[in-house]
This record gives sequence, C-alpha cells and structure tokens, in this order.
Amino acid sequence: MFNAMKYRKWGVEFDAAGDARFRIWAPGSDAPRLVINGAEYEMRSEGNGWYEAVAADVSGGASYHYVLPDGREIPDPASHWQEGGLDGPSTIIDHDFSWQHENWTGRPWHEAVIYEIHIGTFTEEGTFRAAEKKLERLAELGITVIEVMPLASFQGDRGWGYDGVLQFAPQRGYGSPDDLKAFIDAAHGLGMMVLLDVVYNHFGPEGNFLQTYAPDFFQKNETPWGPAPDFDSVDVRSYFLQNALYWLQTYRFDGLRIDAADHLAGGGGEVDFLTE
Repeated sequence: MFNAMKYRKWGVEFDAAGDARFRIWAPGSDAPRLVINGAEYEMRSEGNGWYEAVAADVSGGASYHYVLPDGREIPDPASHWQEGGLDGPSTIIDHDFSWQHENWTGRPWHEAVIYEIHIGTFTEEGTFRAAEKKLERLAELGITVIEVMPLASFQGDRGWGYDGVLQFAPQRGYGSPDDLKAFIDAAHGLGMMVLLDVVYNHFGPEGNFLQTYAPDFFQKNETPWGPAPDFDSVDVRSYFLQNALYWLQTYRFDGLRIDAADHLAGGGGEVDFLTE
C-alpha cells in the first residue's frame, strides 16, 4: 500500500465527502491557480512546495489545468488522460470498469513465455482495441505473457514510448483508458499475463513542463536521453511509487518491466528507491 504518512499523493483524489482534492508540487514557483471547466480556484500552500485546492461537484470527464504565475497553462503531472495532447488540459477519469475476469490471479513464472509488443505498430490501426483482436492468436501460439512497451504520454503521435513525460496518462493515440483496461481484461480471459514497460530513469526532452516549476524533481546532470529524476527526494519517490501502484491496481497489469533499472540510484532515507 502507498504510505500516506510518509508520502504526499500527487494529482486528484476524492475524499469521503466526494470533494476532489487537487495537489501539485511546484517548489520552483509561487502558488499556481487551478482551472476546472473554466472556473478558477486559488491554491493554498501546504509547505515544502506543495499546493492544494478542494473543489465540490467535480466528476469524471471534467477538464482541468494549472496556471503558473507567469500565465503559462500546464497539465497535471499526474494526469490520467490527455485527450488533447501534452499541451492541452488534463481530464479526470472515472476508473469504474466492468472487469470480466476479476478473479484472475496470474500465472507462475516458470510458465512465462513472453511476447513484447508496441501498441502503435502491432496492428495497422495502432490501437488497444485493434491489438485486443490479435490476442487470441498469440494465446494459440503458446504465449503466456504480453509485455507492452511504454505507454506514458509523450510529445507527438508516434514514438517508441521511451520519451514519456506524463507517467500516469496512457498515450492518447492508442485509445482511451477503458480501451487499455479492455485489452488487459481480454488477455487475462485468454490466460495471459500483461506486463508494462515503465521508464523511470529519465523524462523525455519535449513537453516536460515539470522542469519549469519543479526543477528540484531532477538531478543536475542529465542522462543521454533526457533529465533524470532525483530519487533522493521524498517527493520524487512518492511520484513513482504511486505510479507503479497505479498501473498494477487501477489497470490490473500483472507486473512491471523497469527500463534501465541500474540508473534508479537514490536512497533518500533508509532504503534504496528500487528496493522500495
């Protein structure tokens, strides 16, 4: 479980009363403003660079973004959906989904026959729905594990996925969050596990708004591929730990393939980030 006592939650969270709490970490900026469906909200400081606003009567499908003091509009770094791309607003997603295979518990590792796919090139359409139609054939071939290449939103419409900058938002060109869930559900129904390739060792060089208002999110030295997160920071660790649980719990991926794991150094406390 996510340690709420140790780590702050990123993004949008609904409380027991049904109100939506919007949180953003912006240690390099004064208080941003929140805009939901055109209505503006002030954000209060929670200390250590965190800002929060609470809004009532917010539901799935609502559009929102943040406005920095200089007027720049930015998406939520923990956005669950970017229908208009990285430069557009974020969308609140209602994650209720009618799972058909809720009792799926995976398979033992000694049965793993892994087939890696890139959603954008696996079919002519390049979508989750089109890929779903190919799953039965893979099961017939004896595949027991589908490994999906990175899905985190990146700049543009096509790419390998290793330049993601919004880690919680599946790349829009592949289909909706429900399309991704249907793909995973169908694979489980055919007896196949689904793994997700996650890229935590760097952010893509384009569309990375975090650098402008949260420079402390990154190390001073960049990797050859883009800026590297600073895993000595508890706030950075919280982002990625929350993200890992998000893919496993909300989308029911069976596991994660961690890209360039040897680059995820950083203690920030009593335990190494990768171990945690």
